[in-house]
Amino acid sequence: MEKIRGEIKFTAKVFNRNSDLLTIYGEDNFEEVISINKNEVFEAQFLAQQGIYTLYDGKESVFLYLKANFALEIEVNAKEFYDTIKYKGQGANENNFIVQRSLSDHYFFEQNLNKDIETFLVLLEAKKVSEMHAIETGDLDTDFKKEMISWAQNFKEYALLKHESGMHILNLKDTLSPDFNYENCNGGETSLSQFKGKYVYIKVWATYCEPCCNEIPYLQKLIEKYHRKNIEFVSISIDELVNHDKWMKMIDDIKPGGIQLFSNDSLHNTDFMNTYHINTIPRFILIDPSGNIVNADADRPSSAELQIQLDSLLK
Repeated sequence: MEKIRGEIKFTAKVFNRNSDLLTIYGEDNFEEVISINKNEVFEAQFLAQQGIYTLYDGKESVFLYLKANFALEIEVNAKEFYDTIKYKGQGANENNFIVQRSLSDHYFFEQNLNKDIETFLVLLEAKKVSEMHAIETGDLDTDFKKEMISWAQNFKEYALLKHESGMHILNLKDTLSPDFNYENCNGGETSLSQFKGKYVYIKVWATYCEPCCNEIPYLQKLIEKYHRKNIEFVSISIDELVNHDKWMKMIDDIKPGGIQLFSNDSLHNTDFMNTYHINTIPRFILIDPSGNIVNADADRPSSAELQIQLDSLLK
């Protein structure tokens, strides 16, 4: 049965905003770009069908539930996105529920990915029971409840894959990193082994990845801050070969700094990419001067925690 499209009224006040644009993405290439007005408020009216969307502010993103005749009002501090986002108006209950569900998922993984599989499964089942109760007893739209029940039922498969990958990444710590040998932006080749004796902070990215590109200014600041320290900053593009020229042009235009490499679409075709279980980007890796892995899933350049770690290692 085809879902009905209806009018959505959307208003957002974003403090400490990351951009003057908000973008809502959905299925079937749905995209609604909302510009800030002279009153520094994001306002729009548009047509959308019932379902789960993604709201993106240039750095942070959050799931969004939309349905015909919803009139959503949002307030959020972009520096503490998930901790401060609040909804009012028609559709507020459903979207506040999604925020709490997303936070619950985040903290569940943060606290439990290092647990043994038997304990993890027990905790996973307890989480499902709790969430099903919250869905069934909540003052929520009927269609939304169906979406959330399906989400809760499918969460186990996703969680088990994430646990398997998380345990693998944890076990990589202090092991020797596999080498790579990729084309650099000067036309030669660069290998990881060339940086023996230095820390190496690696970014795996692609030109089509907006969250990847949003980290570039933060990475540039790190490169500038630590340019006399014992560390190299290496960015590895996983763009397909057909986008090689686009990658080169982007490097020439924005001059991101550091060492720029092109992997020739080798996301799943090399020991390096496979060892790190790189299935999503951006991904960041920190390696010590001996070539051993400090963190196989390091903090992003925009994270204050990364600078604290680098300050400690490079003092």
